[in-house]
Amino acid sequence: MAPLEGIYGGIIYIRNLFFDKGIFSTSTIPVPVISVGNITAGGAGKSPMVDYIAKYLLSRGITPAIISRGYGRSTKGVQLVSDGKHLLLDSRQAGDEVVMLARKNPQAIVVVAEKRVAGARFIMERFKNRLPGAIVLDDGFQHRWIHRDLDILLINAQEPFESNRLLPAGTLREPASCMKRADIVIISKVDPEHTGSSPTELAEQYAIVSARAGIRPGRLIRIERDGNRSCPPGETGTLRFLAFAGIAGPAGFQRTLEECGMDVASTVWFRDHEPYSTESVHSIIKKAREKNLALVTTEKDYVRLLGTPELHEALAEYGSYYLTIEPDILEGREKLEDMIDRVLK
Repeated sequence: MAPLEGIYGGIIYIRNLFFDKGIFSTSTIPVPVISVGNITAGGAGKSPMVDYIAKYLLSRGITPAIISRGYGRSTKGVQLVSDGKHLLLDSRQAGDEVVMLARKNPQAIVVVAEKRVAGARFIMERFKNRLPGAIVLDDGFQHRWIHRDLDILLINAQEPFESNRLLPAGTLREPASCMKRADIVIISKVDPEHTGSSPTELAEQYAIVSARAGIRPGRLIRIERDGNRSCPPGETGTLRFLAFAGIAGPAGFQRTLEECGMDVASTVWFRDHEPYSTESVHSIIKKAREKNLALVTTEKDYVRLLGTPELHEALAEYGSYYLTIEPDILEGREKLEDMIDRVLK
């Protein structure tokens, strides 16, 4: 892997140098742009943070537009997922995380585009009579073709990378020194009881303002045919669960369930964004039925399953749940919101 790592590192160095020297030009959009990204491959909690920012903007009376690549989608190019009034694509067409964000923020404009600049230009043209108040880029740190007014970088506290290596030998998309491009570093997925964090020290090394965020459970939703219903995660009585998911870092999902007091007796994990087949879902149900277990999955997986009505029906008939999550800003909430407010003025 070392030769490939060297080639990859050289390409990244030249690319960043060209942006820094102005050889590669950056497009400026006539509304504030807030980017949420990370420096490693894998889950760092970007979607919950994008959701947090979208909700914060909406609370200020500002309509956000969210642009994401749409991982795992069947479509190509720029696609309108939600016009802020109607959800127009399903998870197969737009990607599970994107549809989840659109469902959680129905007033937001949501677009998928491999090239974020193309997505932003589409929004400016399509919604020129009701421009959004801000654009939020999902996974935008490496997409330097578009200017951003606020660059938010997330680092997974559970996967410190000081001695890590670049792809494909390690998980770093860029050298750690590239953190200095960020306006604020948020150490994500922090254990509230853990006060120290080596990623925080790394952020301070580059004189970057930092904050700390964890993930807290939201609602436990029972999947039903005619309208789902919610209950507190800790009030599941004597139910025992089979947890299943196709996400990055499923162990964190299991840990969250157990911290809620839920009895996880068995697990089935799939690759991140892996499509569910009829066979795989019925296999999970069969395994759960044999052990007299209820099923529980993530909100992202639930959205993916919604794209296939017969699978949703099967889960509703058996007795299944999904857990929502929310970002929990442990330190630096005012700092982060002040930085957002400044770019909106």
